[in-house]
Amino acid sequence: MSRETIHTTEDVMRMLDSMLRDEAQFWDSFYEDREKGVPFFVNVPDENLVEYFEKGHLKAGRVLELGCGPGRNAIFFADMGCQVEAIDLSETALQWAKERAKEKQADIRFTKGSLYDLAAEAGTYDIIYDSGCFHHIPPHRRISFLQLIQKALKPGGKFAITCFSAGDMGAEISDWEVYRQQSMKGGLGYTEEKLKEVFRDFDVIDFRKMKKIEQPADSFGAPFLWTGLFQKN
Repeated sequence: MSRETIHTTEDVMRMLDSMLRDEAQFWDSFYEDREKGVPFFVNVPDENLVEYFEKGHLKAGRVLELGCGPGRNAIFFADMGCQVEAIDLSETALQWAKERAKEKQADIRFTKGSLYDLAAEAGTYDIIYDSGCFHHIPPHRRISFLQLIQKALKPGGKFAITCFSAGDMGAEISDWEVYRQQSMKGGLGYTEEKLKEVFRDFDVIDFRKMKKIEQPADSFGAPFLWTGLFQKN
């Protein structure tokens, strides 16, 4: 049977996936040079994540990180006493993350794969964290993304995100335009209103711009990112 025959919703999803870049290949190439000047290559956690623990919004529990990259936030969760699982498409990024985790003696379960294929059991996690993954999620896959976090979070569980702020970083194009151009232009920029609309089924605990943190420092911060902390209601 031809792979280009559409029978199911998943066939439609795969067809739309094929119109955009190969994400695993792109991110493997992106992480090959560890010395290039990418701000988030630093080995320190997001400043908002540190603040969530300091203010008591987050406590030790079972954590899933989506798009963990080189592992800096996963390591922080482990340092805070959490049971951590982290997933990423890029084998190159995960190898770096495993090396960092070993150096820090952090016990983290790393998984290579797509979050769309993640077979998470219902009500598994106290916290799901996404630092810079969501703005690379194609519009049609937001459905899969939302279904995952709704299913995988425990009742009252927390979901936290950092993503491009429209006007500061990211493409400001419509969802339909992504497919007309067959490109997300390096990541989509979101307004506060659009982000809150996407996550409208969650209660908002905290929402603000990320603070600028000059490096070297104990945490990472870039003002072109939104930070949001939501609770499953």
